[in-house]
Amino acid sequence: MKAAVLKQFGSPLAIETLPDPILGTGEVIVDVMASRVLAYANEVLSGERKYLLELPVVPGPGAIGRVRATGPDATHLAKGDWVYCDPTVRSRDDALAPDIALQGLTAGSDGGLRLQRYFHDGAWAGQMRVPTENAARIGSIAEADAARWCALGTLLVPYGGFLAAQLQAGETVLVNGATGSFGSAAVAVALGMGAACVIATGRNEKALADLVRRFGPRVRIVPMRGEEEDDRKRILQAAAGGIDCVLDILPPAANAMQVRTAILAVRPYGRVVLMGGVGMLGGAGLDLPYSWVMRNCITLRGQWMYPPHAAHLMVGLIRAGLVSLDQFEITAFALDDANAAVAHAASNSSPFRMTVIEPPRSR
Repeated sequence: MKAAVLKQFGSPLAIETLPDPILGTGEVIVDVMASRVLAYANEVLSGERKYLLELPVVPGPGAIGRVRATGPDATHLAKGDWVYCDPTVRSRDDALAPDIALQGLTAGSDGGLRLQRYFHDGAWAGQMRVPTENAARIGSIAEADAARWCALGTLLVPYGGFLAAQLQAGETVLVNGATGSFGSAAVAVALGMGAACVIATGRNEKALADLVRRFGPRVRIVPMRGEEEDDRKRILQAAAGGIDCVLDILPPAANAMQVRTAILAVRPYGRVVLMGGVGMLGGAGLDLPYSWVMRNCITLRGQWMYPPHAAHLMVGLIRAGLVSLDQFEITAFALDDANAAVAHAASNSSPFRMTVIEPPRSR
């Protein structure tokens, strides 16, 4: 099969012919139809992000594809099924505290590195091997729509945060960092889950205004100006009746004060979920008043990615028309042009814009 291979951090991807993956028990082989390219993929491939990724490797976290073969323990998947290949691979020998690796992206920990050494290669290839539980059926789709369904990988991240927060229909949500790829997707997901109102914060006023254009008056925008008390005052004015849930999904370049601004706006007994990258580039940690958290019974939770069943639920939201894939503008590249795809994703990271790689169809 043809694949894009990263041999050395900072070097271009090499387009090579590799052996087809070999099926084992508890695994599925998938013919890859489309795989998204993260906006920061160039930072991973250059080594700037210092992700745990043993080389050489076929990158590519997640894909839309069709089942080619299943192991003997698969009882529902069948050859030809359309599936989402979930990159969130979990160890199977500790259900309470599994190690996690993001296939084709990062191990995340030393334990995750052991997983990565087996489920090593990602989706920028004609075929990939995934754990059986990571091949989530999405139902019948047109082949031309495979690239658009790659948006699952973007939508699922904030969805995992809202599941962790136990978001209920009718609640008011604050999405802190709503102008990036994951933040804007969080707005769409919260509305699809029935939020009465979404307070969207960010520094890009044009991107904030676009959220209102797309989704209407249930979205209330608050441009962040860097003055903590003033920013929080304007957030509370926009919320009017109080904020039930805060999802922070700010990128690594943001600072902890921006997170604190949003957290301290949540109502008593409110919930806060942290999913962003603040602190990954160094700098001060998050400073919160202990007594305020305690006396107001605030639930503060970190969440990395999403639970195993989330992909199935998100497919249901999409099929029901509650979350629309039509919001996403797609630019597709052939596998031979993988390096151009990575460069394009870096310079076109606006909300609801997605770069995908489409490998040649396997025979």
